[in-house]
Amino acid sequence: MQPGEMVSRLHHNIASVLLGQPDAIELALVALFADGHLLIEDVPGIGKTLLARALAKSIDCAFHRIQFTPDLLPSDLIGISVFHQPSGEFVFKPGPLFASIILADEINRATPRTQSALLEAMSDRQVSVDGETRTLASPFMVIATQNPYEFEGTFPLPENQLDRFLMRLRIGYPDRQTEKEILNQHRNGEPIDRLEAVVCADDLKALQSRVKTIHVDERINEYVLDLVEATRRHEGLYLGVSTRGALALFRAAQALALIRGRDYVIPDDVKRLAKPVLSHRLLPRQGRRGGQGNLAELIVDQILEQTTVPI
Repeated sequence: MQPGEMVSRLHHNIASVLLGQPDAIELALVALFADGHLLIEDVPGIGKTLLARALAKSIDCAFHRIQFTPDLLPSDLIGISVFHQPSGEFVFKPGPLFASIILADEINRATPRTQSALLEAMSDRQVSVDGETRTLASPFMVIATQNPYEFEGTFPLPENQLDRFLMRLRIGYPDRQTEKEILNQHRNGEPIDRLEAVVCADDLKALQSRVKTIHVDERINEYVLDLVEATRRHEGLYLGVSTRGALALFRAAQALALIRGRDYVIPDDVKRLAKPVLSHRLLPRQGRRGGQGNLAELIVDQILEQTTVPI
């Protein structure tokens, strides 16, 4: 399947159930094609889980949804070894992490101990159980949703886990006309239940490999590094962007170029992705934990304005 056809199929399929959110869908596809993980943060009830489920159902591969709660244990994610009496041996029963697409719903309602169980899986695409390393599926993507930190019953994700997400996006409230269409769309039940896969796993892996061949000019490399270095020098930040963050912006720009039908990256690709890829990796000096996301995005906007764009 050609990249343009795959992009069109996925975008149309997701947009058929998530109305009025083309930008959010495009960013979700960027994360998917760049072989990264996606964090969706916003208030309850505006489509975070719907976007994640629609993306997962559009691909013909194994999918598991995990509802994160304060009593969820790491073994509930990874799996456990149980004694098999007839053979006299312990047999490993894999947990929901052994799927291609994982929906970690309301991830910040689980305790830090359980949140940390995702780290090895997200970074190394493997888990360690009883001293044995087990490789996860390919493709493998974690789509996590979370409520803003000022909501009750939330546990902030640590910086090292936030850094594992390729990008963070917000959906926002729909406009009135879109909300009216949503009401009409749900007259006959949930549209997501009728959604079918339009792309197979092998085609997706081929496209993810294709992303890595998208040409990135040396001037674009310098532009990415200028933005990253500016976050490390900014007086309003305790913590700037890591090297992993620089690579994430590089790879995401390649994916966006492919989505938009080009085999090369332009500066506008980098500018479009700077906030969703970089802002959650920043730690501002001021503001409450719950309000730092908006402050970080304002700082990224400021850095974009002050950084010279390559011609």
